[in-house]
Amino acid sequence: MKGAHISYLYSMKEFFLLCMVLVFILACKEEQALMPKPRMYPRIEFPEKVYKEFVNTDCDFSFQIPAYSQIEKETKFFEEEPLHPCWFDINIPQLNGKIHCSYFPINSKKEFEGLVEDAYEFISKHNQKANYRDEVVIQKPNNVSGLIFEMSGDVATPVQFFLTDSTSHYLRGSVYFYSQVDPDSMAVVYDFVKEDVAKLIETFEWND
Repeated sequence: MKGAHISYLYSMKEFFLLCMVLVFILACKEEQALMPKPRMYPRIEFPEKVYKEFVNTDCDFSFQIPAYSQIEKETKFFEEEPLHPCWFDINIPQLNGKIHCSYFPINSKKEFEGLVEDAYEFISKHNQKANYRDEVVIQKPNNVSGLIFEMSGDVATPVQFFLTDSTSHYLRGSVYFYSQVDPDSMAVVYDFVKEDVAKLIETFEWND
């Protein structure tokens, strides 16, 4: 009976140790499951920076656009006809983004002031979600002036701008992306397309 009792104690000890090992293993697995996985960023293949001339007979200006982009004429604006035939998108399908451009002829000082006011109002709507906002003044010797608005954070359009001669012409542009990706992972794409916006402004000229 004494031997049987000792054997029973050894069996209980082995069972207890086995339970402890199982608890330890399960605890480790639970801890590993709770650890956050490192953030993964999508791999992006950027096209080569090559430019071509913008061609649109409805527009009284010229500039250069990326060779990897396509011009798409706007035919509808909130289910209505655009206010001018020179409304178009610079589509960049490889990056799932567009630069929306809309042109307005200026007939009076009051109209010009209203267009500039609209630009600031449009920016203010997006600025509510922005972490950062910057404004850069554009002043070129060929009678092209305007502003660039740059924003960061969870915003629909990170870059907006307008170009004008203050008397006859006004062009507004907005950069949009259609990818549901974290803003941090899209930063490199924003920077890439901002170079295209800079090229547009650098080469921009009125035709008259």
